[in-house]
Amino acid sequence: MSPARSRPPLAPRLLIAAGLATFAAFAAAPPAAPEIPRLGDELYRPQLRQPGKDVMWLPTPEAMVTRMLAAARTSPRDVVYDLGAGEGRIPIAAAKEFGARAVGIEYDPALAALARRNAQRAGVADRVEIVEGDVFRQDFSAATVVTLYLLPELNQQLRPALLRLKPGTRIVSHRWDMGEWEADESLRAADSEAFLWIVPADVAGRWTLRDEDGFVDAEVELRQQFQRIGGTMTLRGRRQPLLGAWVQGDVVGFTFVHHDGGVRSVRARVDGVTLAGSLRFAGTLTPVTGRRR
Repeated sequence: MSPARSRPPLAPRLLIAAGLATFAAFAAAPPAAPEIPRLGDELYRPQLRQPGKDVMWLPTPEAMVTRMLAAARTSPRDVVYDLGAGEGRIPIAAAKEFGARAVGIEYDPALAALARRNAQRAGVADRVEIVEGDVFRQDFSAATVVTLYLLPELNQQLRPALLRLKPGTRIVSHRWDMGEWEADESLRAADSEAFLWIVPADVAGRWTLRDEDGFVDAEVELRQQFQRIGGTMTLRGRRQPLLGAWVQGDVVGFTFVHHDGGVRSVRARVDGVTLAGSLRFAGTLTPVTGRRR
């Protein structure tokens, strides 16, 4: 076999011509939309792990941002509150990728200002509001989705306020859980982990339950710990445990055995001290209502 020949270098004129052609093509291309700076801009560059009021600044990875918002089923109907918004990547993604309205609460004035500039650069300043404030003092009761990346003890301090949100509100925390409040779902993206909760309605207490046909006239007593519920039904003087009781958001359900031996299921929407839904038996649905004593 003959030895391989090395390719002769390009002539200087060819190099110059190639360079000019590349420059011309680049100049003719339409300008790209401005990108959000990853760690700041010409006015302010935050440092990873810089100290804040209660936590140091570490942004949620972008892949996890998308995963969290998707798991929360974020849509244009939602109002997303990000507690500890940093440079604004979660509120911006909620508006830009999912069409939601978003509010970020950030204690650091410089980070809050950077987040506003980033929202402007991303073209979503009309749907993103950045509030400079303390997450323990700001009102986020209008939220239908809440995101956070704080610390376990801060999550638990916020837990009472989160549980007071409208039933069905979705809460997603990057990395840290809520203690005894068990997550409804755990998420992973690359090397990151997050947790999802759905705020349950308060259903604990004694309820009267009646169906439209008068076949069921019972008292139901429900016990509740977060989204875990159980209880008993007293029907015609006979007390029995509820079977498969559950609550998700503002909907409650359970199954019981009627005195005739038939198995019946209730599924109802809770609104404060009243509930309304249906009683299912043998494929037939009958309206059912209830009131908490």
